[in-house]
Amino acid sequence: MDLSLHRLRMLRELHRRGTVTAAASSLHYTASAVSQQLAQLERDVGARLFERIGRRVQLTELGTLLAEHAEEILGAVERASMALEEAQEATAVRLTTGVFATVAAGLLPKAMDTLAGRHPGIQLRTRQLAPEATALAVRDGELDLAFVIDYADAPMPWDSSLLGSQIAVERLHVAAPAGTLGSGPVDLADLADQPWILSGPKSHFGTAVRAACLRNGFDLRITHEVEEQSTAMSMVAAGLGVTLVSDLGLQLRPPGMDALALTAPITRTVSIVYRSTALRRPALNLIIDVVRSTAAEIGLSAVGR
Repeated sequence: MDLSLHRLRMLRELHRRGTVTAAASSLHYTASAVSQQLAQLERDVGARLFERIGRRVQLTELGTLLAEHAEEILGAVERASMALEEAQEATAVRLTTGVFATVAAGLLPKAMDTLAGRHPGIQLRTRQLAPEATALAVRDGELDLAFVIDYADAPMPWDSSLLGSQIAVERLHVAAPAGTLGSGPVDLADLADQPWILSGPKSHFGTAVRAACLRNGFDLRITHEVEEQSTAMSMVAAGLGVTLVSDLGLQLRPPGMDALALTAPITRTVSIVYRSTALRRPALNLIIDVVRSTAAEIGLSAVGR
């Protein structure tokens, strides 16, 4: 029996996600392409792996058995590849990292320029995802590493198969229309009656800001719900309300907006997360070192803040 790793990966995603459409989306294929490859896998095995129930495709007992072994097989292949990299001290590799908007704009360009100068063999590709989605994408093998954020008011749980390295600490600042709140600093509770511009409650940032405001004795009056800090700041500059913005977000600050310190600082940590099996990859450790040093250079050191 000749089992294709490519098809086993598709089977694993179907097992994890439950539908062909979701599996195809995670692998960046069409549902039709995944269905064709799964049908070929069934022919390769010579046994029934799937059954259709209504409009859904479900794994049979044999399909589930093979999917469980696929997890082990694909994990072993990844560990073998990483062991070879380690043995050869390989730094001529291509890795893909998950990023969110403020890291992509405020930290990554300088870090990638430094990385190219110090370690030209490392090719780092990026894929923008919501901060809430990056860690899961690493766990599922879609990304090699990813930037994640964490707040004291809304800690993000990580899968046990993941490890993280803290690379920066950011402060949050009050963003207000120019000249409306003086020169600061500002007590968060003094913003209770202001109209707020903020991301939704399902976002990590939105959850953390709401929790911080509740801790300070008030519930937000949100008049505009937007997901990106850059969009929120543009609306603040237009006089539509206030929000909180991170250090990296301030690099996209528009004219017409003041950024004011909080009397009781709110911070968030930025970390790089990766699968525990990748811990000894030389290229990964070099990337982490470069990003951490770049963060320190722009005043966001993870130590001493």
